Amino acid sequence: LDHVNTHKHFHLHPTIASLMMTIGTRSGLPAPRVPFETNNPFAQYLRRSYRAKGMTVADRVYGLKWSGAMTTERLGAILDVLPDGLSEIYMHPATGPYPGSAPGYRYADELAALADPAVRAAAADIRLGGFCDFPV
Repeated sequence: LDHVNTHKHFHLHPTIASLMMTIGTRSGLPAPRVPFETNNPFAQYLRRSYRAKGMTVADRVYGLKWSGAMTTERLGAILDVLPDGLSEIYMHPATGPYPGSAPGYRYADELAALADPAVRAAAADIRLGGFCDFPV
């Protein structure tokens, strides 16, 4: 188990969030996703609450508003201004549509953005990893 997140971020509903906190604490959940791209008071509350339970939560999440369309230009722009701290960049890279994929998502464009030499160069000094690579 690396992290928990739900389809369409349903885990932000107060009832589901409460259950995730209780079950996650009991089960050793290392990190829940809190999509903190905007100044949302409930997301702030969740971030504080999960951290108080010893779970890793990113300081900010980028890409939610461009879900399925994180282009090379958008990813590069994020990397150019990425602040200190733990950030999650939200993407769905793949070689193309697959059974069950979201209609209209530009999976191959997101994969191309990650592989772009300029993006890779911009990320050269950034510590990269998954949720378990950044324990509290």
